Amino acid sequence: MAKTWVLDTETKGTGAHIAPLSSRAKQGEREKQLALVQLERGPRPAPAPEEQKSTRFRVVDVMSGAVIGEELDARSAVAALEQMRSALDARVYVRASPGGRWRLLSLGDTRRMWELARARAG
Repeated sequence: MAKTWVLDTETKGTGAHIAPLSSRAKQGEREKQLALVQLERGPRPAPAPEEQKSTRFRVVDVMSGAVIGEELDARSAVAALEQMRSALDARVYVRASPGGRWRLLSLGDTRRMWELARARAG
């Protein structure tokens, strides 16, 4: 009985070679078996208790570089801005989570807080 041969091009960089069709069919069966393997996901970890997320502010005087207030809530940050002549005189940083990074507020947001301070003072 004659064998059927196919051109096997699986090799990487060394060129193709001719292989019997029967070995190719066996390899296809192995690939099908591998394709049917299903992995189960492990148990999910229990969710951590939600920490109280409170936004904290830090107000820094631009002229002197002195920290006017750190770890302030919003009301205290607005109160700290009352002593400033302009919104440009302070840099206001915000941190959303206790272990997070300080992020510089935009000038527009700083101006809004400063306007609140002006409205509160006057």
